[in-house]
Amino acid sequence: MHVPLTFKLALRNIMRNRRRSILTVLSMGGGYFLMSIMLSVSEGSYSNIIDLFTRDHTGHVQIHKDNYLDRPSLYKTINNPDVLIEKIKQYPQVISVAPRIYAPSLAYAGNKTFPANVVGIDPILESATSYLKNKVKQGVYLSDKLTDSGFYPAMVGRALASNLKLDVGDELVLISQGIDGSIANDIFEVVALVGTAESYERMNVYLSLQGIRQFLSMSEKVHELVIVLQNQALSRSFARQLQNTLQNKKLQVMPWQQVEASFYKSMQADKKGSYISLGIIIFIVSIGVLNTVLMGTLERTREFGVLKAIGTQPIAIFRLIMLESLIVSIISCVLGVIIALPVNYWLIVTGIALPEPIDMGGISFVAMTGEISWFSMGIPALVVVTSTLLVSLYPGLRAARISPLQALQAT
Repeated sequence: MHVPLTFKLALRNIMRNRRRSILTVLSMGGGYFLMSIMLSVSEGSYSNIIDLFTRDHTGHVQIHKDNYLDRPSLYKTINNPDVLIEKIKQYPQVISVAPRIYAPSLAYAGNKTFPANVVGIDPILESATSYLKNKVKQGVYLSDKLTDSGFYPAMVGRALASNLKLDVGDELVLISQGIDGSIANDIFEVVALVGTAESYERMNVYLSLQGIRQFLSMSEKVHELVIVLQNQALSRSFARQLQNTLQNKKLQVMPWQQVEASFYKSMQADKKGSYISLGIIIFIVSIGVLNTVLMGTLERTREFGVLKAIGTQPIAIFRLIMLESLIVSIISCVLGVIIALPVNYWLIVTGIALPEPIDMGGISFVAMTGEISWFSMGIPALVVVTSTLLVSLYPGLRAARISPLQALQAT
C-alpha cells in the first residue's frame, strides 16, 4: 500500500464518522489546552519568583575566593576586583556586576547593642544588580560621600533599627575586627531604613565600599562579586564558561542554584507535585483516545478482513491505524495552540491576581503570571502525540494480527 494511498484512506476513515472524530479532536485539544495553561502558569510563576529571589540579593552567579560560602572568613578576598568586573562586563549576557564586602559586627546605639551583619556595597552597581534601592522604606538611598556631619552614611535593616531604637539621622557605632588584626570601630550616620522585619536585610547594615574599607582597614579587595544575567536560565552555563575562562583557580564561580541550594531543591520538589496534575490530565485524555481508536477498529474488523484477504500486508493495516491517530493528534494540537496562545498571552500581560499579595523579602508578589515558551507550548504537543500513538498500538496490532476468516465472521 503506497504512502499517498494510505494517507487518503486515513483521511477517509477519519471523516467517515465525523461526530466521533470531532469529539476526539475536541477532547485531545482540550487536554493540550489544559496542559499548556498549567505549564505556562507554573513556569511563569516560578520564573517570576526566581527573578524576585535572585534580584533580591543573590544574583544569578556569584564569585568567591576558595570555599568562602562554606566557611566565611574576613581574609578570603578577591584581589583586583575592578579588573575582574570589567572583564565580566564584556560578556553579552551580563547585565550588571556588583562587588560586596561582608563583616560580622556589634552595633551600638544609645545604651543597646545587637549583633549586625555589615555589608559593603557600591551604591550605583548594587542598585543595578539588586532591588535594594527599591526597598528603602524611610530616608534616602546610600551614597559614597560623607554626610554633612562628616560621617560615612549607613542604611540599617528594619529589625536592627527597631531593636536599637534607631531612626534616620541617628548615629550608629559599629565594632568589629579589622583585616590587619586591629579592633575596628567607627561612628556612622543612619540615612535610611531598608526592608521589613522579616526580609533579608532585617539585621544588616549597609555601608559604601569606601566606608567599610576604612572601617576594616582594608585595601582594594572584596569578598563577593554578584552577577545578573539577561536570563536566569543561563546561570549554570555561564558559571561553567566563566570558571573555565578565569586564570585564578582559587576563585569559585557558582550559579544561584548552588548558592541557594535549599531554596532550589524545595522549588524543584514543588514542581514535581504539579506534574501529578498533568499526569491525571494525560491519563484521562489517553483513555478517551484509546476508547475512540478501539471502537473505530472494532467497527471496521470486517473491512480489515477483506483487505487482508486480497493480499494487504499486516504492516500496512497497522500503519494505516497509526497514521489515522497521528493525523487526529496533530489536528488536536493545532486546535489547542490556537486556543492556548491568546490565553497564555493574557496570563503574561495581566496574570491571575492573588487574593493577598505574598511578600518575598520586602518585594510583593501580587499575581500568578504565565509564559510562552517552547516548553509550555511544545511539551503538551509532544505528550498528546506520544500518548495517542502509544494507546493506538494495541488496536493497531489487534487489527494487523487478526486472520481474514475471523474478521469476516465478526458481527
